[in-house]
Amino acid sequence: MPPPDAIHSRPVPSLEEIRQALRGAPPRLESDHDGRKKRAAVAMVLRPAAAGAEVLFIERAEFAGDPWSGHMAFPGGRVERLDEDPRAAAERETLEEVGVSLAGADRLGQLDDLRGRHAGREVPMVISAYAYLVTEPAPLAPNHEVASAFWFPVAGLLDPARRDHYEIRGLRFPGIRVGEPGRHVVWGLTYRFVENFFARLALPLPERWQDVVGLREGGEGESLEEIEKRLLPD
Repeated sequence: MPPPDAIHSRPVPSLEEIRQALRGAPPRLESDHDGRKKRAAVAMVLRPAAAGAEVLFIERAEFAGDPWSGHMAFPGGRVERLDEDPRAAAERETLEEVGVSLAGADRLGQLDDLRGRHAGREVPMVISAYAYLVTEPAPLAPNHEVASAFWFPVAGLLDPARRDHYEIRGLRFPGIRVGEPGRHVVWGLTYRFVENFFARLALPLPERWQDVVGLREGGEGESLEEIEKRLLPD
């Protein structure tokens, strides 16, 4: 992997280059042969701006018993019975959660499917992510499931000064600060989708999720297996 300085010395691709990169190669999709895995979908929504493309993030509201509440995320949620497919679920959830319609948006492409994880352990869920470009989005109108929502420069996701970590149960996970320190940190599932997005653009993040799953104090890494053994004993 090239050093971080080399990674961030390259200009952020234009919207047309993003479109071509996402459409240039098919995403890796997770199969569900036995139909036992739940499905969810999110929308990575981009809009043009003077300084380059911006991406929409939401901060999920806090709910008791929800392990992902309070996290930074893309709008989205579980695929419901009436949804035609995961893409339809992502579009429905985006409209419900922030009031942005994707009905006439430019479909840029799909990112790789991801398997759900919680506390280092895989859960029976497959999450799909779809990228869109909206040229004139409606004003953001977060519903009760969303604590806040805002647009953030795509270029800022590659800014070394915004590299951060999310700490939980004595572990430090790689993240990107997109707002208030300690609060608006992209990590976990959303970080993995952001990582995949930039990998498709040949702009790998300096910290890959699969290589730096957890960091002990001092920077020593832990594997998923080590985390599972420590946090989830038999």
